Amino acid sequence: MRRPDVDVDAEIAGIISRFNESVGGVNDDQGGYHDTITRTWLAGVRLFLRAPPEGGLADRVNALLVSPVGRRDWPLGFYSRERLFSVAARRGFVEPDRAPLPAMC
Repeated sequence: MRRPDVDVDAEIAGIISRFNESVGGVNDDQGGYHDTITRTWLAGVRLFLRAPPEGGLADRVNALLVSPVGRRDWPLGFYSRERLFSVAARRGFVEPDRAPLPAMC
């Protein structure tokens, strides 16, 4: 929201992967950056941001975290565990197998 110069869809994989590596992590088939989970959360954040803003940034982040979108298991409404936690889903975006994601806007 506050960085229109960042193309989140194009840059998020590199941003997160570089951060993981900068703190000693790895990005491989078992850990690190997970493309499908990241892109699913982006869809959730965009869904949440459709509502009129209330409060400052911290208030909005806190509201997101306590909303249904902020639940840790929210992506499992769209994906089976097997599909979501597959190597293919970690390495690239895979379509949901349980329900369509909210429209990405």
